[in-house]
Amino acid sequence: MLLVSGHNLQANEVACNLPTVKVTHTQSSAAGGYLFVWLKIATDTRSGTAVCRVTTSTGKTSFELPLATRSPTAGKFHGLSQADVIYLIMPDRFANGDPTNDQPAEAPASYDRANPRAYHGGDLRGIREHLPYLKDLGVTTLWLTPVLKNGAPQDYHGYGAVDLYAVDPRLGTVNDYQQLVAAAHQREMKILFDAVLNHVGPNHPWVNNPPLPDWFHGTPARHTNSATPLDQSFYGKNNPSTNESFEALVDPHAPPRLSKNLTQGWFFNVLPDLNTENPVVAQYLLQNSIWWAETTGLDGYRLDTFPYVPRKFWAAWHQALRHLYPNLTTIGEVFHPDPSVTSFFVGGQKRYDGIDSGVTTLFDFPLYFTLRDVLLHGAHAGQIAEVLRHDSLYNRPDSLVTFFSNHDVTRLASETSPNAEHLQDEALKNLQLAYGLTLTLRGIPELYYGDEIAMTGGPDPDNRHDFPGGWSNDPKNAFSADGRTPQQQKVFSYVQTLLRLRREHPVLAQGRLWHLASDDSSYIFARDSDEERLIVAFNNSKQSHQLKIPLKDTPMQNAAGLTALLGEARGKIADSQLELSMPPQSLSIFLVD
Repeated sequence: MLLVSGHNLQANEVACNLPTVKVTHTQSSAAGGYLFVWLKIATDTRSGTAVCRVTTSTGKTSFELPLATRSPTAGKFHGLSQADVIYLIMPDRFANGDPTNDQPAEAPASYDRANPRAYHGGDLRGIREHLPYLKDLGVTTLWLTPVLKNGAPQDYHGYGAVDLYAVDPRLGTVNDYQQLVAAAHQREMKILFDAVLNHVGPNHPWVNNPPLPDWFHGTPARHTNSATPLDQSFYGKNNPSTNESFEALVDPHAPPRLSKNLTQGWFFNVLPDLNTENPVVAQYLLQNSIWWAETTGLDGYRLDTFPYVPRKFWAAWHQALRHLYPNLTTIGEVFHPDPSVTSFFVGGQKRYDGIDSGVTTLFDFPLYFTLRDVLLHGAHAGQIAEVLRHDSLYNRPDSLVTFFSNHDVTRLASETSPNAEHLQDEALKNLQLAYGLTLTLRGIPELYYGDEIAMTGGPDPDNRHDFPGGWSNDPKNAFSADGRTPQQQKVFSYVQTLLRLRREHPVLAQGRLWHLASDDSSYIFARDSDEERLIVAFNNSKQSHQLKIPLKDTPMQNAAGLTALLGEARGKIADSQLELSMPPQSLSIFLVD
C-alpha cells in the first residue's frame, strides 16, 4: 500500500509501467489531497524504478517507486537473549559526532545546549564513534530513544514524530542509522528501535489534514484525554499514583467506558492518537515497521505506550512481523507497579479477551518500583522476594527486562544526593547496590546512559544531561578513565566488573533463581544451572548482618564450600548450613563448590 499526497488526486485510473507491478485498487481522500494505491508486485520483479501514472478528471500526474532486491538477511534481525544487557541512550544527549547537523536549515532555532528542553547536538555518528566505550563497559545492546524526524524545537526526545520514514536531520540520516547498525553488528552488538505506534507529534502534517476522516481518534479541537476517568479509590487504593490506571484494561468486569480513554485519548491530551482500529492505518504502521527493519537490519523494537494501543492491533502486527522476522524481539512498556496488571499484556498466552498480544517480553516495572522502594525508602528487603513470587503470572519471566532507571524518572544518584560534584557515600552505595541487584537477578538488564558514571538529575528534563565528553569543548571527558573523577571511576569499574562476571558466569543470566532467605534488611538468593551455582547476598542495612541459612531441600544442599567472586561478605558452609557475615549496604557473590 502506498500513500501518495498532492492535489486533486481523485483518480480514475492508476497504472504502472512494469508488467510485474499491478495496481489492484485505489482510494482517495474526499478532498483529493491523498491517494492510497494498493499494488501487487510479482516475485520475479527486477530491481529498478516503476513509474506509476495517475489519471484524474482534472489532469494527469505520475510518481516513481524504487524497487530493490532484498538484501541478505544473514547477520541481521538477531533478537535478544538472556545473555544480553541493554544500554538506553538519548541520542541528542550522548555525543556530538557531526556538528554540521546541529542547526539544519529547516530547524535553525532548535539548538541550545543551555536550554534543557532544546536540542543539544548529539547524533547517530556520535554514538557510532563511542561503540568502543560501550563494548569496553560490557553492554551488548543499544536502545535509542526515537530517531524519527520530529517537529517542535523541544522534541529532542524523539516522541513527537512528523515523518515516520525519516531520521531527524539533527541526528543524521537513514544512512547514518544504517551505518550505526552495521558497526554495532561488527562488534557483536545489537540495536533496538524505539517504535511509537500509538501517536504522532502535534505538528505532523496529518493532524490538520488527515488522509482519512478517521485516521485519528478525534481532531485537534475535539478529542479525549488518554487519562482514564478512574481515580485510585475505584479499586480501593488510597495513595496517589504516577502511573495510569491500566487496571481497567485488564479487568474482565470493567465496561469499555472505563478504559476507552486509554486506547482512544490523545496522550497527555496533546499527542494525536492514531486510530489503529482502521485497517488502513494498521497496514500503514505495519509496513512502516517492516521498512525500518528491512532497511536497517535492526534487532528488535521497544514498543512505547504499549497498553494505549488496542490489543487486536498488537496481535495482528506481531503475527505479520514474525512471518518475516521470527527472531525479532519486541519489548512492551507497561508503566505500572502491579505484576497482576503488567503480566496481562505479555505475549504467548491469550487472556479473557481471547487475544495474545504477541509481544516478546515487557519491561519489569514492578521490580523497578520494588528496588527503588527498598534502596531509597527503607522498604522491607523481602519485598524483592514478594515481587519475584509473581513470576508465576508470566510465561517467560526470565526474559523480562529489569532496570532501576530510565529517561522518564529521576536518576537514582539524585534521590539521595542532588549535588553532582560531591556525591554522598550513601548515594554511591545505593547506586552500586542497584546495579548489583539488576545484574544478578533474573531477567535481561537495561542500564540508562550515564548511570555508570553516577550522573545525577531530577525529574524530566534534568535526568537527561549531556554525557560529559560527548562534545569537543567539554571540560572533562568521562568516556576515558583519565577524564573521570575518582567517584565516577569507582562506579564505572564496579559496573564493568559486574558485566564481566555476568559474561564469565552464564548462570547469572540463564540460571534458575532460588530464594534462600529474606528479612527486613537482606535478601539472599541463588542462581543454579547444570554447569555452576552462585549465591548472591544483599544487605541493605547500615549495620553489618549475620545469617545462618539451612540449605537442606534447596539446590545448594550438597554444597561443599564457597569462593568469593565479588564483595566483602564472608561466608562458609558447614553441616548443610550457610553462614554469612555481610558488611553494611553490601552485595556479594559467591561461587558454590
